Amino acid sequence: MSHSLSTLDQDYRKFDKANLPYSFSERLQSPVLHIDRKNGKYEASLGASIRKAGVSQFIPCISICHNWLIDSERIKPLPHDAPEYVSKALAGANPQDLSYPEVLSLIRNGIEGIEVSVGVSVTETANSRSASMSLPVATEGLNAKLYPYQEHGVAWLSDSMTTLGGAILADEMGLGKTLQIITTLLLNKPNPENPALIVCPTTLVANWCREIHKFSPSFTILVHRGTDRTGYYKDLMRSDIVVTTYDTMVNDVSMFRGIDWSYLICDEAQAVKNPESKRRIALSSLPRRYTIPVTGTPIENTLLDLWSLADLAIPGILGTKDSFPVLYPDTEEGARELSKLSDTIILKRQVKDVADDLPLRTDVDLPLELDSAAVNEYERIREETISEYGPAGKLVAVGQLAIYCAHPWLRVKQPGIQDWEDHVELYPDAMHPLMTPKMAICIQLLSEATRTKKKVLIFAAYNHCGELIKKAAEQENLSVNYWNTINGSTPQQERQSIVDHFTSVEGPAVLVLNPKAAGAGLNITAATIVIHYTQNWNPALEMQASARAHRRGQVKPVTVYRLFYQGTVEETMVERSLWKRELGEEAIPISTRDKQDLGKALNESPTKDIE
Repeated sequence: MSHSLSTLDQDYRKFDKANLPYSFSERLQSPVLHIDRKNGKYEASLGASIRKAGVSQFIPCISICHNWLIDSERIKPLPHDAPEYVSKALAGANPQDLSYPEVLSLIRNGIEGIEVSVGVSVTETANSRSASMSLPVATEGLNAKLYPYQEHGVAWLSDSMTTLGGAILADEMGLGKTLQIITTLLLNKPNPENPALIVCPTTLVANWCREIHKFSPSFTILVHRGTDRTGYYKDLMRSDIVVTTYDTMVNDVSMFRGIDWSYLICDEAQAVKNPESKRRIALSSLPRRYTIPVTGTPIENTLLDLWSLADLAIPGILGTKDSFPVLYPDTEEGARELSKLSDTIILKRQVKDVADDLPLRTDVDLPLELDSAAVNEYERIREETISEYGPAGKLVAVGQLAIYCAHPWLRVKQPGIQDWEDHVELYPDAMHPLMTPKMAICIQLLSEATRTKKKVLIFAAYNHCGELIKKAAEQENLSVNYWNTINGSTPQQERQSIVDHFTSVEGPAVLVLNPKAAGAGLNITAATIVIHYTQNWNPALEMQASARAHRRGQVKPVTVYRLFYQGTVEETMVERSLWKRELGEEAIPISTRDKQDLGKALNESPTKDIE
């Protein structure tokens, strides 16, 4: 009498082959552990890849404990110990409901003698997956109409919270990351018992409060910072959302640990890219259900930046910090391998790809020549700094040369100290005129803007550049209705009012911004001309800065000018910026070119252009 499949043993070695319901193949199949995503869950199945009519098809065993499968009414065996190896690799994980870190661990580590394959849905990039997602109904309590790409983003974020517990929102500046976060909170609302915690730089506290009040007025908000803040954790459990700064969170971390947070939102999350920093360690210790690092630059320096953010969002997703550099070395090849996995949890869309209704943005690079006296001075500084700082001090040497390119009157007070580039002093020098070639072209652009009554943003890395440009503008009798500056010394509470005044004033206006202090978090769509007076070694800063004007809300074409001296470190910086823009959304870190670019920057010589 033959047996039904349900009565057959999981191990084919125990079969009574004379009484099988199907014929038995003596040929062993190569075992495959196939992982797929079904109904929001990651499931693993043991089976084999069977080739039919030239096409391979995965056929699963009845269960992950069976070492045989049914194919066309034939029982086909796998190596008898395949389920044991799979069980050992799973290490107690539920094969019908794997976490994403468990999936990636299986992919990374493999299983001896067993192929691990994954379905397309497992490794589909966040950008691709989100494009086909939408919200079933309008979000209740939202005072805004989402653009289609924002709705896709919110649907993806909401799904990621359910299935993964975290994700990284890394859309380009200007695509409304704050609005997407607020809408996500409305879909699964925090409450005073389990509030949402938003941690951000001091400069963005007011902006978060204003955006929440504007887009979701039903939420209650508590700002926790300053000398009069509470010292008792239950005082924080009186509102839906708590907004605090990174430094305050570190100081009060023991209190924050007393609350079971529904969400942990880390804005400008590049602030916690160092996994050894107090900020990163404190954040990772907070009890929370969902985590969303928000940043336009998930990688600023090395691939470890991305590990820090990904592990904060979904602990364990990319393995341990110590094993990570071995698996993904800091090279372009390592970055591309990493992106195959990380791109599934990072939503990183560009304005040009999703906001095709934005007005035209024109990028204009303006190469300039140093005059002969300036060339000689540049060469003197280049040789002296290389000699003084040697190979280990290449970045300092590049910085010294960049400061000279900004203006000959600028000097570094103490080159050896930490953050020395933030301590640049002004020393007027009769040997060098105020009106350098760069200053002259900047004033020319400003003059044209004032004639056409346009508003201008000027980005300059050194604070004294602003007063030099203003002095030159006054010398040329430019008529500007409003002129102001935002840099590191501008009080946080005054920054938005400066932007508001710049926006409301009629006629031509100029705002000089330090990209470090004002390159993020500010919406300045009143400007249609952007001038990068100095160039940045990190292209991410320049990209963020340009997005202050070319973003949602902008209705006029924007022109972005980059002023740089040929044959100097600035030319290398512009090339790095172009390279980064061409990469688009690829997760390749800037550091992969640091060594070659530093060498190129220091070997650049303006004398080559005048020989």
